[in-house]
Amino acid sequence: MCGIVGMVGRGHVNQDIYDALLLLQHRGQDATGIATTESNGVMHMAKNNGMVREAFRTRDMRSLLGNVGLGHVRYATKGTASSEEEAQPFYVNAPYGITLIHNGNLTNTRELAVEMERRDRRHLNSSSDTELLLNVLASELQTSTSTVDLDADRIFQAVSRTHKRIEGAYAVVSFIAGYGLLAFRDPYGIRPLILGRRTAGLAGDEWVVASESLVLENGDYEVVREVAPGEAIFITSEGELFSRQCAEDPILAPCSFEYVYLARPDSVMNGQSIYESRLRMGEKLAATIAKHIPAGEIDVVMPIPDSARPAAMEVARVLGIDYREGYYKNRYVGRTFIMPGQAARKKSVRQKLNTMSTEFRGKKVLLIDDSIVRGTTSRQIIQMARDAGAETVSFASAAPPVRYPHVYGINMPSATELIAHDRTIPEIRDELGADHLVYQEIDDLKAAIVEGAAAGGVTLDDLDMSCFDGRYVTGTVTPEYLDWVAATQGS
Repeated sequence: MCGIVGMVGRGHVNQDIYDALLLLQHRGQDATGIATTESNGVMHMAKNNGMVREAFRTRDMRSLLGNVGLGHVRYATKGTASSEEEAQPFYVNAPYGITLIHNGNLTNTRELAVEMERRDRRHLNSSSDTELLLNVLASELQTSTSTVDLDADRIFQAVSRTHKRIEGAYAVVSFIAGYGLLAFRDPYGIRPLILGRRTAGLAGDEWVVASESLVLENGDYEVVREVAPGEAIFITSEGELFSRQCAEDPILAPCSFEYVYLARPDSVMNGQSIYESRLRMGEKLAATIAKHIPAGEIDVVMPIPDSARPAAMEVARVLGIDYREGYYKNRYVGRTFIMPGQAARKKSVRQKLNTMSTEFRGKKVLLIDDSIVRGTTSRQIIQMARDAGAETVSFASAAPPVRYPHVYGINMPSATELIAHDRTIPEIRDELGADHLVYQEIDDLKAAIVEGAAAGGVTLDDLDMSCFDGRYVTGTVTPEYLDWVAATQGS
């Protein structure tokens, strides 16, 4: 999971990209980068570890000149989280000069690395799959334009061949120096990408592509549409837009974890409000809770802030139980799930949350969280409730048990680190130290997302729920690959 944005403006786009990255900060906190290009092809780049507000200085912003640019916030799932060299964007100077960012994970990196050396004759400087993707695209562009000038048709030909070579999940934004901005999405639409436009008076249209719609709304862009699975968008430096479907047999199968946790609630994705989808999750979860926890065992319903709040409010409403806020969140600590390393996650939980004992003392509390992944955070939160005086602590997850690795851009590389892997729900309950434990049913989560998309006029062909059901929608993820990921990539 990362946050990406690309812009073609009528003036310098550096400040607009910076503002967009602030809005996408929830999608990545390891590193960030911005690159811009001027009409003469001169490119500028600044990137650093850490969050957006700390990473860029005034001198960086002054140097980022140009009306075409892109920006990235990184959540490391490949490579090394602490490596500034692996922060995006990545750049190659041939052909033309290409700068690229991407959100997702490629799942055939081993094969691509061999091809880079033996077929493409290109050298890689990192273990990042983004650098691999960039070099595949660059090689295909070079093949398309070796004897002719670059135009939209040849760019789309290169994207088509890139789709055929790479596997996994990817939403990509890049620019070709002196030509314009290129964006494309994997043939399954696993990772999100949305297109927007605004009018700059007589100067003409300005364009943006971004991971989430809140970037468009904040910047007064009109939402044009979601970039379709497999589709490529090319916008010239002068603002002329071209688009083409570049994949064979694309389907829309977005990642369910976007709806559960990753996206901000004020975004709209694949036709539906993230906030409303979480309300539906809460409504369906309430019915399951009623089956497993006697009514007299719950005095109050409390969310684990912030992403579980809509589900918790709906659980309380449906069950007719008081809703309370028992945890105060420190806004200056990042999201614990996406922090690199288990030690950092453990340390940050009590820094991030503080209990208000008056809301817990003597009460039978039902805590609602968006999901339970490793169990580290949940275990500490339950103990905090007991320490604050709760009589009993029940726990419910708005998502089903996370039992399988996620290989499409979320940092869950090994099944053995997942608390639900090879455990029954009573065993998980005992590991967490809860009095009762309830999970969302898989069919209920799927229905909550699919029904919401349909209400927004969008039909989902499929839904990636691989971390819940072990079915990987691309059909290219093998047990051998999962073993390799578990052995080589730590979280």
